[in-house]
Amino acid sequence: MNTIINYFQHQLQEEAVTARKMLERVPADKLDWQPHPKSMSLVRLATHVAEIPNWIPLVTEKDELDFSRGDYSPHPIHSNKDLMDYFEKNVQNGKAALERASDDILDKPWTMRSGEEIYITSTKGEVLRMSLSQIIHHRAQLGVYLRLLDIPIPGSYGPSADEN
Repeated sequence: MNTIINYFQHQLQEEAVTARKMLERVPADKLDWQPHPKSMSLVRLATHVAEIPNWIPLVTEKDELDFSRGDYSPHPIHSNKDLMDYFEKNVQNGKAALERASDDILDKPWTMRSGEEIYITSTKGEVLRMSLSQIIHHRAQLGVYLRLLDIPIPGSYGPSADEN
């Protein structure tokens, strides 16, 4: 049976393949590099890409994320192996959460907040879509960082300028 959850499972699988290729190229000796003082460091951006699949169980199994309760802190990354291990664990967590989920949760509300300050309230289905979009968005940012560091970029939906 085709469901919306099946669609999200397929999208996570597809985007994980492309994100993996990008994350594999993050150099351990440049983790503190940032293109601008207002930009995230390379390690923070790469960690963010790696953590996004773990948003899926936060959305499917909880009704909110409240930063004021200390529900979130970035995972420490010191090497590319740390980064890849963290990404693979989060992809597996995301896949498992989608296997446990069903379409009947998708219209339920989900909120991201910090105490009384609400950042978003939307349906769980919309937040799942946004989460997958965040993988794509921040992966593209990571591609710009790698380009600025003169690291060849892998293709996303076809070959890149660095591939034949």
